[in-house]
Order: sequence, then structure tokens, then C-alpha cells
Amino acid sequence: MPESPLQRLPIAFLGGGNMADALIGGLVAAGHDADAVTVIEPDAERASALGARHGVRVQAPGSALPSDGIVVLAVKPQQAAAALAETPPPPGSLLVSIAAGLSCDWLGSRLPAGTPVVRCMPNTPARLGAGVSGLWAPATVDDAARERAGYVLAAAGTVAWLEHEDQINAVTALSGSGPAYVFALGEAMAEAGVALGLPADTAQSLARQTLIGAGRLLAEDRASPGELRARVTSAGGTTAAALDVLGGGLDDLVLRAMQAAERRARELSAPEDAAR
Repeated sequence: MPESPLQRLPIAFLGGGNMADALIGGLVAAGHDADAVTVIEPDAERASALGARHGVRVQAPGSALPSDGIVVLAVKPQQAAAALAETPPPPGSLLVSIAAGLSCDWLGSRLPAGTPVVRCMPNTPARLGAGVSGLWAPATVDDAARERAGYVLAAAGTVAWLEHEDQINAVTALSGSGPAYVFALGEAMAEAGVALGLPADTAQSLARQTLIGAGRLLAEDRASPGELRARVTSAGGTTAAALDVLGGGLDDLVLRAMQAAERRARELSAPEDAAR
């Protein structure tokens, strides 16, 4: 596959947390020039680990960033104002924000006039190239900037462009936080296995591989999740007995959980909250 000019594009990450780590790993694994990636991370130990793991440049907050590149805002929402003030994107930059809740208007008010902004919500399977991200940009952001933002996120999985900015909050609740829901299910399954008499290591192994196998079926089979569920649910069988206990309560519980996540994302969009 021929090299893309985008693979030499300067990309700077403001923040070196888990999601930045995942995106950097995806980019480098996909062939992006590690020397073109800079991480601004105040925690010296974390910064050093990122540099050693991915071969990227690490710099202290306040360092000058390359012009005409991409700046990925990858700090917690409450840290965003300070991060942008301390290390402002240079002229000609595109800001790609993965900070939950912060609107393009709020971000634009803290950037040099005319700086294009794209909001994104990726998830942690980006580390394996199996992530999924929702992206949104105002109409003023041109196709070239959209292509650049899509390039960053596509290196770590699939991308979906959204029609409205407030849909980012729903993406946050569904796929952004979603891996934690799956991990919590695996944790609960393993604990239930122990309660039913299995050794802890056996229960952990069975729960882990069950989720892996089910995920592969979802990835490789064209059937919907509902159809796949129906295939393994024989009338009067063990699976049906378990699902009878969950019943419609599972749908309601998941909905309420995701509503809570979406509500918190909306709360984080308030400038006074984000500044704290």
C-alpha cells in the first residue's frame, strides 16, 4: 500500500492519558511517522513511558508546537482551558478534541480566530485498531480538515460522521463508555461463576473467552445482535431461563445507564464546570 502524505503530518497530543496512548499506538501501527508525533504531558514518568513505547517525541507543557499540523486535545474536560492556554495551537493548526462534553463554540473561544475544530469521541479498543469514533465538525470546517481528522481516528478503527453536534453526547454514552459496560459484564459473569462453584481462575477464563467469542460473532456475522441472541436461545432451555430473569429489565437498565452518561457529558459542556 503506497505511503500517504498524511503519514508525515505533524500531530501533537495535549495530554498523554489512556485515550491518547491508544490513538498514538494506532497511528504508529498504521504507519504514521513516529517522529512527526509530539506528546505534551506534564507527568514526566507517563511522558517517558509514551516516548519509549511508541518512539514519539515528548515535550513539556508550554513548548512550541509544529505549525500546519493537527493538535489533539486529549486532556480531561476540566483541564482543557488550562492546557490550551499553556500550549496554544499555532496558526494553521486543526484542533481535534476528544475531551468529553466541550462544544466547538467553547473550544473556539479559547483558540486563535479561524482555527478549525473537529469534535471526536473514540473508545479504548483504538489501542488494538478495533475502536470506533463519532466525529462532528461545523459547516465552516472544510473537506481537507475533515479528511485529516478522519485520518487520525481511522488509524484506530472505524469512524462515523454525525449530523448534529449534540449527537456526540449519545456517542459518548454508547461507544465511548461502552467498553466499560462490557468489562463490567465480564466481571459480573466471573463472580457469578465463582458463586456457582467454579474456581476463580476458571471462571475468569471462561467469562473472558465468552466475551471474546461473542464479539467475534458480532464482527463476522451479518446478523443483528438480536438475531444472534435468538439463535442461542432455545425455547425452554438454559439460556431462555437466564434471559427470563433479565427480561425487559436489562433494556431499561442499559437505557438508564446511558442516559446518565449522556447527562454527565452535557454537564461537562458547561464552561464554568469545564474550567474547574
